Amino acid sequence: MNEEEKINAGILFSPADPELKAMKRKTHKLNLDYNNTYEDETEKRTAILTEIIGALGKDSVIQGPIFFHYGKHTKIGKKFFANFNLTIQDDAEVTIGDYCDFGPNVTIVTPIHPMLPDERREMETANGEKKHLCYAKPVHIGNNCWFGASVTACPGVTIGDNCVIGAGSVVTRDIPQGSFAAGVPCRIIRKLTEKDSMKHLPDILADNTVLNGNSDD
Repeated sequence: MNEEEKINAGILFSPADPELKAMKRKTHKLNLDYNNTYEDETEKRTAILTEIIGALGKDSVIQGPIFFHYGKHTKIGKKFFANFNLTIQDDAEVTIGDYCDFGPNVTIVTPIHPMLPDERREMETANGEKKHLCYAKPVHIGNNCWFGASVTACPGVTIGDNCVIGAGSVVTRDIPQGSFAAGVPCRIIRKLTEKDSMKHLPDILADNTVLNGNSDD
């Protein structure tokens, strides 16, 4: 079993493995290429993102700067928007659904290090080598989710469809669909309902109109 297969199996792996390091270096260089583009260089940005990310849906926009670790382990749906400083440490798989919006400084992390310092420093592999080892758990985010500024999604969490995660939250456990959740650690505040519609805020809605259902426009 190679190191990437170990990642997928959820067992300890060596992040210093030469093949893994080569993947990360390539992506880190592409991050820099992206971060050195202008916002209106849309074709150039799309080309770089396509090379970084494992799958990227139609009409997705990432403001930049970006910080992907592997990139290839991330899959993003259509109509995704991320504001400044998106960071995805995708040792394990990261999936993000359609129509998701992220505020600035959102971070998604998948690797986990041993709690005890001696084990964190090094352990012995099956063939007798002493190495720094860690493991990783995937993060899954559903469709139509909105993350406020500086949300952190921790290893192994699943966030269901149609969720709102409040600014500054640290998500350490699963969030069921249709929830408004916030805090450190993040907890469910309440379920989202029709009462949350902008129709009930006429002073803010002004002369705009709420549409029925999703629009691709």
